[in-house]
Amino acid sequence: MPVLYHAPQSRSDTIATLVRMLKADIDIREVTIPRQDGSGQPDPNNPHPEKKVPYLVDGAETLRERGAIIVYLTDAYPDAKLGPLPGEVGRGAYLSWLFYYQGVMEPLTILHWAQLSHPAITASLRDIDAMTTRLTEALEPGPYLLGDRFTAADMLCSSPFHWFPDLMPEVSAIRDWVARCAERMQRR
Repeated sequence: MPVLYHAPQSRSDTIATLVRMLKADIDIREVTIPRQDGSGQPDPNNPHPEKKVPYLVDGAETLRERGAIIVYLTDAYPDAKLGPLPGEVGRGAYLSWLFYYQGVMEPLTILHWAQLSHPAITASLRDIDAMTTRLTEALEPGPYLLGDRFTAADMLCSSPFHWFPDLMPEVSAIRDWVARCAERMQRR
């Protein structure tokens, strides 16, 4: 049986919720991690090479990083329809949003939270305003990133606004989308 290593109130919450929404037969094992407030510690029972979460072990396969785990799981559990499969309409946009999150949104969120800025960051990642514009453009036809279809990309890309509500822009398309995503993740 696959095992998801998870620490509550961490980046792995989205993946634990996804496992539930997929009705996946995956053992979720709680581990401890170092926390921003100085609490917690690396857990010797966590096989992640850096003792981070989430970490998925499925036989000989090991996956880290939420985007990779999301693609792996939504492809493995297609009946839940939380991600377009290869060859389906929307697959490119789905993958693009997952990788946009990993490569742009999460770094920008962390840099913003840490109050760090530099011209090299803006030149490559842009800034929070550009991120807001990209999300708004995608959501205006809405109600989700892939139009009418709620996917795991919505779960991942809305996640920073659940953790950092002060970061949520005063843009109704984004605020309404985050609320819709939260509702979908709670009821499924």
